[in-house]
Amino acid sequence: MRRISANQLVDLASGHNVGSMAGQGSAGNVLAALCSFFIPGLGQLLQGRLLMAIVQFCLAAILWFFLLGWVIHLWSILDAALFKPR
Repeated sequence: MRRISANQLVDLASGHNVGSMAGQGSAGNVLAALCSFFIPGLGQLLQGRLLMAIVQFCLAAILWFFLLGWVIHLWSILDAALFKPR
């Protein structure tokens, strides 16, 4: 049986520690996904991933001329929402 300190948040059904709020479903990822909804790459910039932000912004800008920018736009939203820091 695992011991849990009094100040630790734990999901009692699964026994997983939920004290850390980084990762998928966290408020930071939701905010980043919302930012990427308006401007592709902005969510990645908010998460501190400068190179990915530049790549997604430039690809979306180029592909919108061919009406395919929505693909990169959607990728940017999902990438920001599902990002898990290492």
